[in-house]
Amino acid sequence: MTELKKADAIDLDHRLTPLLDRIAGPDDLKKLSRDQLPELSQELRDEIVRVCSVGGLHLASSLGATDLVVALHYVLNSPRDRILFDVGHQAYAHKMLTGRREQMATVKKEGGLSGFTKVSESEHDAITVGHASTSLANALGMAMARDALGQDYKVAAVIGDGSLTGGMALAALNTIGDLRRKMLIVLNDNEMSISENVGAINKFMRGLQVQKWFQEGEGAGKKAVQSLSKPLADFMSRAKSSTRHFFDPASVNPFAMMGVRYVGPVDGHNVQELVWLMERLVDLDGPTILHVVTRKGKGLSYAEADPIYWHGPGKFDPDTGDFKASNAYSWSAAFGDAVTELAKVDPRTFVITPAMREGSGLVGYSKAHPHRYLDVGIAEDVAVTTAAGMALQGLRPIVAIYSTFLQRAYDQVLHDVAIENLNVTFAIDRAGIVGADGSTHNGVFDLSYLRSIPNVRIGLPKDANELRGMLKYAQEHDGPFAIRYPRGNTPRVPEGTWPKLEWGTWERVRDGSDAVILAGGKALEYAQAAAGDLPGVGVVNARFVKPLDLNMLRELAGSARTIITVEDNTLVGGFGSAVLEALNSMGLSVPVRMLGIPDAFQDHATTESVHARAGIDAQAIRTVLAELGVDVPLGV
Repeated sequence: MTELKKADAIDLDHRLTPLLDRIAGPDDLKKLSRDQLPELSQELRDEIVRVCSVGGLHLASSLGATDLVVALHYVLNSPRDRILFDVGHQAYAHKMLTGRREQMATVKKEGGLSGFTKVSESEHDAITVGHASTSLANALGMAMARDALGQDYKVAAVIGDGSLTGGMALAALNTIGDLRRKMLIVLNDNEMSISENVGAINKFMRGLQVQKWFQEGEGAGKKAVQSLSKPLADFMSRAKSSTRHFFDPASVNPFAMMGVRYVGPVDGHNVQELVWLMERLVDLDGPTILHVVTRKGKGLSYAEADPIYWHGPGKFDPDTGDFKASNAYSWSAAFGDAVTELAKVDPRTFVITPAMREGSGLVGYSKAHPHRYLDVGIAEDVAVTTAAGMALQGLRPIVAIYSTFLQRAYDQVLHDVAIENLNVTFAIDRAGIVGADGSTHNGVFDLSYLRSIPNVRIGLPKDANELRGMLKYAQEHDGPFAIRYPRGNTPRVPEGTWPKLEWGTWERVRDGSDAVILAGGKALEYAQAAAGDLPGVGVVNARFVKPLDLNMLRELAGSARTIITVEDNTLVGGFGSAVLEALNSMGLSVPVRMLGIPDAFQDHATTESVHARAGIDAQAIRTVLAELGVDVPLGV
């Protein structure tokens, strides 16, 4: 891609959207004729491209789901009927059709719309979501509540084939098939999550699409659309004939085996066919899966060609796909480069990711070491326990995972790794506040939930150099290690740099006794900026949270008038709590001020804005220093 040749601000009104302009809510959509729906879908795609081009939002996934969203809202009656979106990053057309079109420019901005669906944002958002594989269990719960209360609303869940790799989705399907409550499950099959899908389920989906009966079924579906008045019985008769091979013992349908009716695959971009099918399927008793095949990035040539990059791009020119390239070196890239080098010299190194190859900086590693790389799909628990199995047999696995996703594998860290003190390293990306993705993605709990597990040691590198040192140390020593680093950029370091670090030792950055600020990782940047050249203010790079550097802490408790702890983590059970516990256990008494993320979920905004309102940025620290009697110049 080349650098943008046009201004960053794109004129959002340079194309006409006459049909979309008439829609203030789902009721207005139903006033359109079926013949107008393809045109409406295209207008929605045009609008999604324009909004994303200036906002850097989830693009390809929303483009791919536009037609099925139009069909769902045309057939169902939201908000009475419940429409659930797994993950929620494909729901931009849903937001526009439910009265939020004028607010789309605020998506992921402070005070604006969420990048996902959110119950508190709109009555049309059935669930608050951001993580994958949760929609089916939610849909089951809603269907059971409906039946228990004697109500008659409909429940429809949209889930991608990538999300089906999550154990929670499969477990929910198992119960859905057993209880057989009425619901529609739209399986949005685009062969993608963020990276390419992997695993047996992906192979099964691909196998369906190349069957002869699928090709015959597509023809039958097109004929059905041309004569919409034909009764469902006639359609089902033809479908039965075209799909008889599906039930051959050599090709067993796992959905049917679970007790879930299966229809498809069908063209997910033929909105009229989708409407025809959904109108009939939503009234059938029991659960039904409608398998729709879509293309991620639909309608935008460059997004279709590279749906991985265009999953969530930055600002771009919607006409050309040109964007402003960045030369910044991300923490994810720093990790990827480090493990790629590490694997060259240590054959025991094996990297596992739960469907986050690109986000975790592992594209280069996956190519350099394909036989020591595993993507398990959206199954964080499987990633951790697979690593445990590897460690039991002599490998040194590294699980590359976002902080917010490691939450989903807490039991596996405790039960499968920590109890036997196995040699597994957790490279925890996006730790701390992540900004625009908001409350579902902020990684502000890992220090607290990992610190409570015996044997787990925790490090917070201040830069790529320390990250390398911690990775090397973890690979050379026994037991589970957790290395957390933030979203953002860090200075690049030369290849072959492996600094020697002793785990559990802190670094004095600046001496001072009036107040000493203890901070690690991202918070250290704020601490250093706050201290500036203030006399008497010390700063310590508290790069290890477990174990703490008790020797240095003991010295500081004896010399400092006050200790200030700063962390990009919840205050509940985090780094500050660890310091207080240690001082108590050593029988030491010194005033401690704890700064961190309050005990509340933080909405989306820039990372800097959230840190400011949470009271951990440089200015907030300076305010605390002034309250403690430090002479802080006004206006600084």
